[in-house]
Formats: sequence, structure tokens, C-alpha cells
Amino acid sequence: MDRPPPSPLSGLFAERTITSPYSHMRKVSGLRIAPTMMPFNPEPARAGRPTAEDNVPNRFELFLLAPGEKKVSEETDTRIPSASVFTFKKEDHTLGNLLRSRLLQSPHVLFSGYKVPHPLVSEFILRIQTDGSLTPRQALLNACKELVNDLSILSREFTKEWELRKMVGEGVDGAANGTH
Repeated sequence: MDRPPPSPLSGLFAERTITSPYSHMRKVSGLRIAPTMMPFNPEPARAGRPTAEDNVPNRFELFLLAPGEKKVSEETDTRIPSASVFTFKKEDHTLGNLLRSRLLQSPHVLFSGYKVPHPLVSEFILRIQTDGSLTPRQALLNACKELVNDLSILSREFTKEWELRKMVGEGVDGAANGTH
């Protein structure tokens, strides 16, 4: 039997491997579909399907307060004496852990802990319990003042070291070039 001559499109029909986020690798062979009509597209059109990027908030929403939104709110914990729960908006683990560790250094603070309710929401909840000699709000304010003081010392020391390193580096470069 004579076979018909090959079609000019016969090279377009080949065996292809298809990958998608919803299935493992699978082979598709014997399809009589041109490659432009294949179901696989390496950059799929969004076509109404939600993606992971749809859940991520805009970057500015992570640190800019909305009009009328307060940075910190306090709620007194009625179940435990001398305890309060503070909610910090537009902050994350960085400030939460700094405040928690600084509060625990105070002899008047019995408990300090924080949690981030959801990783995509930029807020944390800080719970503070004191021994009653000062309020949780006073303990938090004292911790904030101490942290600001520590960070200003760190900044000053870093700047001093940076300037010294620059001077030493310039002296070494000048000596290497034969200039003083």
C-alpha cells in the first residue's frame, strides 16, 4: 500500500511534555493539534484563576496607616490582673521581638509575649502583665524609651567606627600610592 505524501504540517505534531501547577508531569502523544493550540502555555493567561500574587497586599499597605487608623490600640485584659493587650498596626516581628525582649528585662514585668495573627497582615499583638507597681502601658513606654536610647547609641557607635575605617582605608590607599 502506498502511503500519502507527508503533509507540510507533519513536523508540528510531536510528542510534548506538559506541566501545570495542578498536575505532575504527563506525556501527551498522538494529539492532532498544532502546537499553538496545545493546552500547555509556559506563561498561562490569568483567565480568572486566582494566583498566589492575588493574596499578597501592596507593599505600601504594609507600613502606611489608612486615614483614621491608629498605630497602637490597648485593650485591658479583664481575666488577669495588671495585664493589657496591645495591637500594633503596620508592624511585624522586628518590633514585636524587640519590645518583648526589652519588656522581659524589666523586674516589674511578669509576662510579655507577642504573636502575628497572619503572615499577610502586617500587625502583631503584644500581651503584657506587670506586678502591679506600674501599669502595662507605663512598662511599654519605658521599654520604648530604653530601646530608642539603645538604638541611638548603636547608631553613634556604628557611625564612629565607619568614619574610622574610612580614615584608615584612605591612609592605606595614600601610602600605597606614595602620597601622604
